[in-house]
Amino acid sequence: MDKELFEELRQSAEEMVAIRKGEMAPAHVTRIAMPVVKEIRSKAGVKQEEFAKLIGVSPSLVQAWEQQKRLPNGAALKLLRMIELNPNIINTLKMI
Repeated sequence: MDKELFEELRQSAEEMVAIRKGEMAPAHVTRIAMPVVKEIRSKAGVKQEEFAKLIGVSPSLVQAWEQQKRLPNGAALKLLRMIELNPNIINTLKMI
């Protein structure tokens, strides 16, 4: 491994440990509030199975989100937030 790359990795690991211990603040933190999936789906007026199909996940995953057994992340989290802000997006998803 290139010495320069190794040194960058070592420094990153040290920073991670310092942040974890509270000795250093992270440079940037992005937080998106966790949506209340059942409310979002209800406002959109669709059942779990249809909602799952529209957003491209399994019905069991939607159920787990609604029961807060699992938390949405990544693109699903952003899509849920978009639907929450504009429930009419469901109509667009139905056309796809």
